[in-house]
Amino acid sequence: MTTRRFDSDLLATFLAVLDAGRISAAAKALHLSQPAVTAQVGKLEDAVGGPLFLRSVRGVTPTGAGLRLAEYARAIHRLLDEAAAEVAPADDRGGPLAIAASTTIAAHILPPLLARFRTTNPRVPIRLHVDNTEGVVESVRTGRVLLGLVEGHARASGVRLEPFLDDEIVAIVAPDTPFVVRRASDLAGVPLLWREPGSGTRAVVERALARSHVRRRGIRDLDLELGGTEAVVGAAVAGLGVAFVSRWSVRAHLAAGLVRIVPGLDLVVRRTFRWALPAGAIGGTSKMFYDFVRRRTPA
Repeated sequence: MTTRRFDSDLLATFLAVLDAGRISAAAKALHLSQPAVTAQVGKLEDAVGGPLFLRSVRGVTPTGAGLRLAEYARAIHRLLDEAAAEVAPADDRGGPLAIAASTTIAAHILPPLLARFRTTNPRVPIRLHVDNTEGVVESVRTGRVLLGLVEGHARASGVRLEPFLDDEIVAIVAPDTPFVVRRASDLAGVPLLWREPGSGTRAVVERALARSHVRRRGIRDLDLELGGTEAVVGAAVAGLGVAFVSRWSVRAHLAAGLVRIVPGLDLVVRRTFRWALPAGAIGGTSKMFYDFVRRRTPA
């Protein structure tokens, strides 16, 4: 009987495709090309000796073999995490995890990752500092924390920025809103709900409006400026204006029918969440968490 050995990187790609449900979505999350992801899945299927996914126009669904392999792949990842935690030097294992994140990431993306990290590192204290993008970058630059996650920035002086996760900013309104918005030019005559200056979301929306030549003279006094994503979403639910927020932050509100996405708006606002890292190398618990997250794709 031949013993098959699976490359752990191939297993990570396999789980990313399984969680995303599409080759294209997994490729974006892994920052690889679609052909590269397809080739890795094919290589793993060759090693297994059969298909792991059923392909269709709607994406991919796991076969019976794929579901069984997923259980083992997740168990392997847990064991690798436990091994890394156990063999790390005592100084590395004993320090707290200090991380700074902008509000959308802190509220909607980090919690499940921190929960999974804690299952294999139950004694590591976790300190999460929440700020806007400018504040997070400054915390990393000054050494207050070694890890940051931010929205909006592509570069920052004295800080390394690396891709983390793709995002899309969507325009939302209350279901019974009196505002009529069908195209970007309509935003010139309706109140907008803004985050505070320094917010990554605000920065990318302002650039998108400028590219679309939206002129808002005479309406700005009706805008609201609110210090946090939840406040912006709450104001949108109350019908106070049009809000631009991360799609990650309003999944529950959309499902509950509290807000709706403005359909057909010819204003595409995409961005990439990024790691904010010191100019030098990181180590200790920060490096453990950084490596842990890079092996996973938020679902």
